Amino acid sequence: MCGRFNLITTSDTIIEHFRLKRLPNYRTDYNIPPGQKILNIVQLEDGSNKGVYLHWGLIPSWSKDSKIANRLINARAETLADKPSFRSAYSKRRCLIPATGFYEWQQTETGKQPYHVHFPDNRLFAFAGLWEHWENGNETIYSCTIITCPALAPVSDIHERMPVIINLENYGDWLDKRKFETEVLAFDQAICYQQMELTPVSQHVNNPVHNDEACIQPIQIAH
Repeated sequence: MCGRFNLITTSDTIIEHFRLKRLPNYRTDYNIPPGQKILNIVQLEDGSNKGVYLHWGLIPSWSKDSKIANRLINARAETLADKPSFRSAYSKRRCLIPATGFYEWQQTETGKQPYHVHFPDNRLFAFAGLWEHWENGNETIYSCTIITCPALAPVSDIHERMPVIINLENYGDWLDKRKFETEVLAFDQAICYQQMELTPVSQHVNNPVHNDEACIQPIQIAH
């Protein structure tokens, strides 16, 4: 799964990478948990990209209760086209979720050890996501979810699932709602994850209130 990530770069880098016209209200975040508004890249009718902030935790348009968002922070790639919670968004409302790394926890004899998963140069990349529009009376919420798939190395060493990453050259196709073959997604994951590193970090990151450089500071662990 993906339940925590970071976005540690400049607004100019994001604007250039995703071909945005502007990016208001941006701030660096070392520790992004579910339940808060996160940056999404969506495609407008004219084909241009726009950065918007959506609630992390999907609320399907048909849901009677917004609390369902707590259970839908992730969506399995294998069942996107079949599950009622994701089927409509998969065909009509795709997004990219910018990140520079994510955190995963490995169960050990002494507790859970957090790892920072990132590219060696900590470069910007994008998770595959879906977004929804939910209304209930006078309340309107725009929400999103991060798509996951079975883990590959090196993430498979610590967890059975991992977030789906879209390669830069496939951003347009993903946002344009064209059918993405399973083989294309699988190829993207193989290319991206074989370049990524697992860096052990301290339990400082466990608390989502902590939002500073200590979250990504490498530590030495006994083997």
